[in-house]
Amino acid sequence: MLDHMPDARAFDALCPMHVAVNAEGRIAHLGPTLAKLLDADAEGRPFLELFELVRPRGAESVADLRAEAGAPLHFKLRDAHRTPVKAVAAPHRGGLIINMSFGISVVEAVGTYSLTSRDFAPTDLTIEMLYLVEAKSAAMEQSRDLNARLQGAKIAAEEQAFTDTLTGLKNRRAMDHIMERYLSTDGRFSLMHVDLDYFKSINDTLGHAAGDHVLQEVARILVDETRREDTVARVGGDEFVLIIHEIERPERLDAIAERIIARLEQPITWNGEICRISGSAGTSRTSQYETPKIEEMLHHADLALYASKRKGRGRHTHFTPELLELDLRQPAGDRGAPHPDLREG
Repeated sequence: MLDHMPDARAFDALCPMHVAVNAEGRIAHLGPTLAKLLDADAEGRPFLELFELVRPRGAESVADLRAEAGAPLHFKLRDAHRTPVKAVAAPHRGGLIINMSFGISVVEAVGTYSLTSRDFAPTDLTIEMLYLVEAKSAAMEQSRDLNARLQGAKIAAEEQAFTDTLTGLKNRRAMDHIMERYLSTDGRFSLMHVDLDYFKSINDTLGHAAGDHVLQEVARILVDETRREDTVARVGGDEFVLIIHEIERPERLDAIAERIIARLEQPITWNGEICRISGSAGTSRTSQYETPKIEEMLHHADLALYASKRKGRGRHTHFTPELLELDLRQPAGDRGAPHPDLREG
């Protein structure tokens, strides 16, 4: 056994990934790092029982390997990982010293076998490679952390750009983006324009803080009365647009509008004061157009909304082509007139 020879300690220090093979082809000694890789009682076992020779092809014995002394050898460990290693052999006392230092992938060494710089000779190039891998890993970790923070900041900025800050709803920009996406994929939807009735009187009598509170409550009601796949956007002071995904039957849209209007007519309390509003709505549907366009659908929903205003507010109207022939932009009466039941503050 090599470990009884005077040069065993020198081999262990100079090339810790070496194996000494005797003339019978059995392992006489393993360097400490190679012993760590094999994790087995290897000494005394046939060398080719633990190492599969890949190149040169045709070498099947220690005598064949001795004939390849000085040439590059390629092995695979006969373990669960089938790790490839490169080596060079030199004759030694009737057998061979096979040095596999710098013959294992550094990634395999670190990731699979948890090797460190202590497992290699101080002058081995693997030490430099290990330092590079560690530096690269640290740099990659910092890069991933920076990318994650940048991505988070980007998402936050995009969310802010598409969000109405007062109500937390989508804004006009977001609404346009969503409608463009639906129309580009032939998605079917209805566009319901909701405008608050008597809202101006809240601001005039109770102040803008009360008006902001009412708008926030309205936003909550609109979200409550729609589904997760629908979109609720605030597009003006007291104007909202609902993108109702894949619902175009008039009776279903009427039911949604009626629920919303009924909720809006319930009193809203602010600092002990009662705020009363209502809502009017108008709807256009993609099924009404051969090629739906955003501005056209919005304009038609707006016309239907003003038809509701002209009919007395607190109601819902579907767009029809007949509305194009009527001047409905100025509904009867003053839009800012106070609700009959509004309690002056």
